[in-house]
Amino acid sequence: MKVITLGTAGGPRWWKGDAKDRAGISTAVVVDDRFYLVDAGHGVGRRVRQAGLDLADLGGVFITHLHSDHTIDLPSLIVFGMHELQERVGDPVPLIGPGRRGELPPVSSRAVTAPEPVSPHNPTPGVADMFTSIVEAYATDLNDRVFDSLRPSPKLLFDPRDINVPAEVGYHPNDHPTPDMEPFVVFEDDLVTVSAILVEHPPIAPAFAFRFDSEFGSVTVSGDTCETANMVRLAQDTDLLLHEAIDFSWVEDKYSHRTDAEGIASRDHHYKSHTSVDGAIRIADAAGARTLALHHLVPGSADDSVWSRGSEQFTGTFLVPEDLDSVSVTTPANATIRS
Repeated sequence: MKVITLGTAGGPRWWKGDAKDRAGISTAVVVDDRFYLVDAGHGVGRRVRQAGLDLADLGGVFITHLHSDHTIDLPSLIVFGMHELQERVGDPVPLIGPGRRGELPPVSSRAVTAPEPVSPHNPTPGVADMFTSIVEAYATDLNDRVFDSLRPSPKLLFDPRDINVPAEVGYHPNDHPTPDMEPFVVFEDDLVTVSAILVEHPPIAPAFAFRFDSEFGSVTVSGDTCETANMVRLAQDTDLLLHEAIDFSWVEDKYSHRTDAEGIASRDHHYKSHTSVDGAIRIADAAGARTLALHHLVPGSADDSVWSRGSEQFTGTFLVPEDLDSVSVTTPANATIRS
């Protein structure tokens, strides 16, 4: 079992001055000859190829939440996949992620006038809706290839599944988006069991973290979240925790001088929705994680010293992988990076 950090940058943007050229957030969890993809940030298809992975070995795609930096290249997987996944007819790739939010988020208190919603007929689609919309948006291309080249439709190659939050936890997208709860299983095959838990990344809801357990060890991926007790529950005694991290000094440099509503609201969002290096270490320590690897780095162009200072604070193995690094997973973990 190993993890390949396909893309390690967070945020819905291409980072200026990013000498490392980090791709958007995406992680491959590899078990034996199969791999499982967590999130589909920009560049994911190219990074899969560069990692030496074959889409024919894709065991599933897991989306932590529906922010664009985690889903922007889902269309390329779905559309280009018809050229790579012909053998999956009858055995479609599971595509698993949040269902419909059901309600629009509250309007920011900084708003002067309430904004108009995008796509008012379906303003909060889930993964299954997103899949349908992507196929419809590319129908001209897809029908050319289905009718002329006899390619199989993406509808035969992917199996989109909305995650149903257990009713008894009391989840509500606005009033109670991150209730205290226990992890619950969202997927299982002959190699892995995948569990999920709600994390806190307002205003989006639901937002999940995932844990992959196999006979070789465990990998936990935070998705986007502030510090939350649910993350500690999911990552308990995990061999490898991949946790997001943001540099709040960058937030201050970018937004503290802004007095307009957008600038103030953007600053508010980062503080209530993300985790510092110190916070990620607190979560990993509380969970007893053996190895902590920071990813979804914001800003993606930050100097290494912003992240690497955590090596002096974490009691286990501390890593800051670059794109296409490979992190071994053993029990107990003795993780190393191979570039």
